[in-house]
Amino acid sequence: MTKQTFLQGALILIFAGMITRFLGFINRIVVARLMGEEGIGIYMMALPTLFLVISLTQIGLPIAISKRVAEADAKKNQVKVKQILVVSLIITAISSIFFTTLMIIAVPFIATTLLTDNRTLLPLLAISPIVPIVAISSVLRGYFQGKQNMKPQSYSQVIEQIVRITCVAFFVNLLLPFGLEYAAAGAMFSVILGELASLLFMIYTFKRKKTLKVRKDFFAYLKSSKETLKELLSIAIPSTGSRLVGSFSNFLEPILVAQSLSIAGISSVVATRLYGELTGYVLPLLFLPTFITHSLSIALVPSIAEADAKRQEQLIHYRIHQSIRISFASGAIATIVISLFSSELLTFMYGTDNASKFLVLMAPFFILLYIQSPLQATLQALDLARPAMWNSLIGAFMKLVILFFLASNANFGIMGVAIAMIVGVVLVTLLHLATLKKAIHYVIPFKDICKMIVLLVSTWGIGMFLRDFYHSINANIPMFTLILLVLLIIYIIILFLLKFITKDELRQIPFLQKFVS
Repeated sequence: MTKQTFLQGALILIFAGMITRFLGFINRIVVARLMGEEGIGIYMMALPTLFLVISLTQIGLPIAISKRVAEADAKKNQVKVKQILVVSLIITAISSIFFTTLMIIAVPFIATTLLTDNRTLLPLLAISPIVPIVAISSVLRGYFQGKQNMKPQSYSQVIEQIVRITCVAFFVNLLLPFGLEYAAAGAMFSVILGELASLLFMIYTFKRKKTLKVRKDFFAYLKSSKETLKELLSIAIPSTGSRLVGSFSNFLEPILVAQSLSIAGISSVVATRLYGELTGYVLPLLFLPTFITHSLSIALVPSIAEADAKRQEQLIHYRIHQSIRISFASGAIATIVISLFSSELLTFMYGTDNASKFLVLMAPFFILLYIQSPLQATLQALDLARPAMWNSLIGAFMKLVILFFLASNANFGIMGVAIAMIVGVVLVTLLHLATLKKAIHYVIPFKDICKMIVLLVSTWGIGMFLRDFYHSINANIPMFTLILLVLLIIYIIILFLLKFITKDELRQIPFLQKFVS
């Protein structure tokens, strides 16, 4: 099985993430154009329930599998690898059956009582079969990550998006005449088909590339895997705690938004539309760079786990430093573009710039979100999943408390929800940094902080000039694209001047080796 270095694996995932994010945006634009703000609101209100159930089903196993497989692989222990797979498959099979059934039973109560919009009932029912599909996929994904082979996951992500985007317009158009809730259910069904195609590809790849036979002596391995179960759960339970905190927070979020905006005197229909603007239009743009940071995080877990198993402390610090540097570099340009060109981006993508005020407020703070994911991955790889969980819990609690008090105030309304999201992101990131400092004495070098400030200030100044120039001429999409391309080229030059990307890192990329002396 092909094994990649940290940067090679990360770049494979980043490239796949770039394609899937682009396809995902096309998917969102298609859905938004077809269903409108209210339809997107129904769709987005139903999604957090799904994410919560998936988090409960996986119980943090993907990260645990990745870490333990990487450790076993470093010690050439294939018996251990098979035990990890056997235990993981049994756990996910049992949990997916239980939680899928529970979700179907609870859907009427969730839709009518908690979300206060019975139109979410059909989308919730439509998406429930996806739970076991995602559960099995996560086990295979964790296995490949632990083997530090990121290609299967990358290909499966692209396949999933292609199938989804191929189906979504058909099903939404087919069901839209019956009502927005039917259209949202059609969009959900497209997600299922995409995930199923992704799973089938992962199974095919595993069977073709596997070096061990899972079904052979399956129950014998299961009986001898008590210690393996404990090792997996020691990471999985705290990791799932972190994910559950996030998922449960996202599950409560639309409920609290609906209830608190109702207190502020805003009707449920208007509340759904406003929430749709914030979560369907704004958050996808703010989360755009996270495909890079998420890719780095996935590659970081087995890399740091392997270094930790070999007691290579200096390499651990270097990997953290490297991932933060690259994550910040990827997020800074997005922050500047989103802040300066919020109205243009929203208008060109969705045909309205109603949500631009949210982007201008949130973008500068969300730059901390882009380094949060690598920090959390590092904590989990170092068996510090429990402190990471508590950090997430504190951040989520503060977000929900602030959300309720501000959103229920007529002076803030939906803007209070945006402020609460900002507080949650900033607080969790700072707590993760504090935990790493306490555990392994890691701090971001002062020199790098100065470089980050210089990067932001210089790019912001150039961006302001280009924005003013763009507004002074005949505005159109080709010229807007050209302006962004010029800003990106200048930004890349500044990155190299400030050494955010080093020659040593470029040499680790096969197709660039001959160009770097």
